[in-house]
Amino acid sequence: MKVGFRGAAAAMLSVLAITLSACGGGVTAEGDGRKVVLTTFTVLADMARNVAGDHLRVESITKVGAEIHGYEPTPGDIKKAAKADLILDNGLNLEAWFAQFVADLDVPHAVVSEGVAPMDIAEDAYQGKPNPHAWMSPVNAQIYVDNMVRAFSELDPDHAEDYRANGAAYKTQLGAVGDDLVAAVSTLPADQRALVTCEGAFSYLARDAGLTEKYIWPVNAEQQATPQQIGSAIDFVRQRGVPAVFCESTVSDAPMQRVVEATGARFGGVLYVDSLSEADGPVPTYLELIRHDATTIATALAGASQ
Repeated sequence: MKVGFRGAAAAMLSVLAITLSACGGGVTAEGDGRKVVLTTFTVLADMARNVAGDHLRVESITKVGAEIHGYEPTPGDIKKAAKADLILDNGLNLEAWFAQFVADLDVPHAVVSEGVAPMDIAEDAYQGKPNPHAWMSPVNAQIYVDNMVRAFSELDPDHAEDYRANGAAYKTQLGAVGDDLVAAVSTLPADQRALVTCEGAFSYLARDAGLTEKYIWPVNAEQQATPQQIGSAIDFVRQRGVPAVFCESTVSDAPMQRVVEATGARFGGVLYVDSLSEADGPVPTYLELIRHDATTIATALAGASQ
């Protein structure tokens, strides 16, 4: 997997980081007086905005549609980070580039997955390492919220009570969307409760919903899927009679289309994991992401075999 900085680019970014961090943090965005919270990707940004309310300005380093795993920070990202008051990252080895990104910045950061019980990746070179996609469980997402409430209260004690109230209200919504996820899948016959995706990003969601998970590759990487990985997915679909398969919005579905061609399974649709959509798209918020994925999975698995 391609990660981090290389050669001259790394030196340039490091020098820029040192220069900017010397200027100090606490630079507010657009002069509106609010402190700035920077997240590593759009899903975290949306969650953080629900907790922050109007008191903090929350921005994402990566843009909508970005592939988070192998992201390479730009000088502009370093400049933005140096002006932030707090940086939030997922942890669990999701942002392989993050350590170098913040190494020379005098900006506090919080790991929002702290306290989550990670599920291990079961296959290939990543076997035994934590699956980083913990936010795909609405139950885990409530732990994320607690960590955000704590970090925001330390950053801005004057509004700590508001952060606690916002967090509690948002956790209620997360609980409801989690219940809806389980309900959507519970209508499926037991032999149709199998989730086949391109990336192994749905372990936590599958666990919550009672789905058996199968994927082509465990973690998004630059190389194409191997024949062995595609063959394994084909065998699973054939053996289980899986009626529909899926792929994520940030990667090509070409490998999964080969599974479709070989098995006769239906391509059930695009799922969202690492990125939200634009505001007018199907998943502008984290809550909508979970709803979209649950509906897409349940509808395709129920309808494809009818």
